[in-house]
Amino acid sequence: MRTASTPTSRSPEGRGASEASLVDAAYAALRSDIIAGRRRPDERLRMERLRTIYGIGVTPLREALQRLAADGLVVATGSRGFSVARLAAADFADLNRARIAVETAALRLSIPAGDDDWEADVVAAAYALEKQDRLLQSGEADLERWEAANARFHHALVKACGTEWLLRVRQNLQDQCERYRRASIGAERRARDLMSEHREIARAALARDVAATCALVEAHFQRTGEGLDGFLTEPAAATRPSRGGLASG
Repeated sequence: MRTASTPTSRSPEGRGASEASLVDAAYAALRSDIIAGRRRPDERLRMERLRTIYGIGVTPLREALQRLAADGLVVATGSRGFSVARLAAADFADLNRARIAVETAALRLSIPAGDDDWEADVVAAAYALEKQDRLLQSGEADLERWEAANARFHHALVKACGTEWLLRVRQNLQDQCERYRRASIGAERRARDLMSEHREIARAALARDVAATCALVEAHFQRTGEGLDGFLTEPAAATRPSRGGLASG
């Protein structure tokens, strides 16, 4: 016999947990697809179509879209609903400035605090990324693997900063920049030796040279912006199909 305290799927607690899980699932799926370019800039996010694509109801989808609007990945258009945020040169320049400020702040805290485990993680992440950079130079890169290795490397450098709020803000900026990189697959870019750039950053960090590491990372991110200058024009960049790719950073 069920007692009053036994949770069931019909209890208020059960319904609340289920709805929260659906919102989280919708948020994660939409966020991933927007960053990867599967949901294109300026695309209208119509509820009926999203229900068909993701198999999730309107209420969780709407809550997920509101969260994505707070992240800056979705724009609320009043009575017209929601659309994917467009890509724009001015926005990326602002984003890149913020990213550099947050990344270097995290590095200044992380590098002096990093212990032996931090060093081991940086070495391992740098090694994995160097393999992907080499494949990139030869034209054989799997872009999904490169993105994962790149994200792991930059996270390893800052993970010892000791502040979850800083890491959370940093992650959002990282995701926003990844969206721009992936959308720029067809853009003309300046030739770059990413393997050397990443190697120099890792070497400076492991030497505990905070100033050098910050300077190298700042230059690294600035080159990304320079490489996208020709691509990020309005409104062309907002409407160009996205196929998933990278510039760097």
